[in-house]
Amino acid sequence: MKRFVKALLESPSAAASLALFTREIWANPRAMGAACPSAPALASRMAARVPLDREGLVVELGGGTGAVTAALLKRGIPAWKLAVIERSPTLAHHLRQRFPQLRIIQGDAAQLEHLLGHDRSRGVGSIVSSLPLRSLHPTVTRAISCQFETLLEPGGLLIQYTYDLRGTQPRLLPYFRRLSSRIVWGNLPPARVEVFERI
Repeated sequence: MKRFVKALLESPSAAASLALFTREIWANPRAMGAACPSAPALASRMAARVPLDREGLVVELGGGTGAVTAALLKRGIPAWKLAVIERSPTLAHHLRQRFPQLRIIQGDAAQLEHLLGHDRSRGVGSIVSSLPLRSLHPTVTRAISCQFETLLEPGGLLIQYTYDLRGTQPRLLPYFRRLSSRIVWGNLPPARVEVFERI
């Protein structure tokens, strides 16, 4: 935790990301669902769970300021294989400037199949989600989980983090089984990274 705070204080880009993130929280706190951008430890943990040898796209939901996006690229996910979805026009613009080599799509994850367009024909191997599924309206959450079910074939992975540290199986994912669940204490606040497999 101390390293995370120290990095924010010492890095101009991290401080700028925090300022941008804070402005977005003020504009739409329920949609953001987090008090701070993902810490490097959380971003790395999520990226590490994405298989490098799996066919199909890697879709990141809720790109934010790009912490997880950067970790996915560092992990070795090719730029051509990664699609990043961000609902906020401001954050989507920020991501396009930070990652000009990537396909950044501004839109709602509840419309994911439509947003991916012809790319969905390549299949989706993994979805990496930073969406606050437990704090969104149940109707929205169900619409998003239906997209997970539609786009991921059996064996496909959903990597999701939550601030609910209890580790209870979410009822909104009836067609998935949990493969792993681990708390990342070095995030602010601590978060649980969960990996689900489409069955």
